[in-house]
Amino acid sequence: MQRLVSLDVLRGVTIASMVMVNNPGSWDHVFAPLRHAVWHGWTFTDLVFPFFLWIVGVSLTFSFARRMEAGADRAQLYLHTLRRGALIFGLGLFLNLVPQFDFAHVRIPGVLQRIGICYLLAAAIFLVTSPRGLAVATAMLLAFYSVLMLGHGYPDPWAKENNYARSIDTMWLSGHMWVSTKVWDPEGIVSTIPAIATCLMGALAGYLLRSARPAAEKIVWLYFSGNSLIFAGLLLSPWMPINKSLWTVSYTLLMAGLASVAMASFYWLCDVQGAQKYFEPFRIYGTNAILMYVLSGMLGKILSLTGAGHWLWEHIYSGISTDLRFGSLALALTEVIVLFGVAWVLYRKQIFVRL
Repeated sequence: MQRLVSLDVLRGVTIASMVMVNNPGSWDHVFAPLRHAVWHGWTFTDLVFPFFLWIVGVSLTFSFARRMEAGADRAQLYLHTLRRGALIFGLGLFLNLVPQFDFAHVRIPGVLQRIGICYLLAAAIFLVTSPRGLAVATAMLLAFYSVLMLGHGYPDPWAKENNYARSIDTMWLSGHMWVSTKVWDPEGIVSTIPAIATCLMGALAGYLLRSARPAAEKIVWLYFSGNSLIFAGLLLSPWMPINKSLWTVSYTLLMAGLASVAMASFYWLCDVQGAQKYFEPFRIYGTNAILMYVLSGMLGKILSLTGAGHWLWEHIYSGISTDLRFGSLALALTEVIVLFGVAWVLYRKQIFVRL
């Protein structure tokens, strides 16, 4: 089957957005949509990570199907999955260790670590079941998470100060959590359960996109299922608030729905209407997405450790506008463009880092 341009484009849009929101010129001057919601609720920034996990699920379907058609057996695929998941987890841990390499206090969770775990477990489920089985597994993961969060007697099971996910993080990750929280982690243990479901929902969309259905029918189903998930997430939110840090069920459904709608739109534009030339920079970004994320983390650390980031902010970007948020955004976009230059060189040389 021909490679989906739209999938690379959506992946590129997502990773470029991830670089932008993770690397502002000044954290004191950031537009509200480019910050995470403080607790309940969501912003543009809260779309980025679940979109990437959903895309991982779509890609998983295409990748494994090709390998199985080429004659790979399940044992080979399990080994490939284990190796790739461990490598992605290890890269995330490496980024957290640099530059101090303080193993006694290193943050164990993280974005790449969650991607590695979700990929590994979603792939294991994918390899032993059918699309119907994936749907059942998704529902079971969300139900299990809900029971854990609701079944332990907390007056408000979604309160920032006291909830089951926080208690588990405190028990098992003490001293190894995000420095800004210390007593819970936004990529913690319990909230990884529904994140796996996000990945599985992407895999279900991958089955649809790989099918022999007409393109128009695929688009209709992506829009229908996406809007249904959006409606379900919003309907559930008064009882189970939309919350990225807890990765609540309402958040999981809403984000998967929005990702499905975005995929339908890009599929129609790029693969059906042939407008991919307008999105070429994002497609190039998307061909080395994990590498771009790793490089963005390293670039951020280099700018911070050398003082170059502070110098650029003080001497150039803070003077762009009296509204310092514009300067902060301009520096973030500069980093996006610099990394696009790296992605473009790799693309021209046909170098694709498949982790």
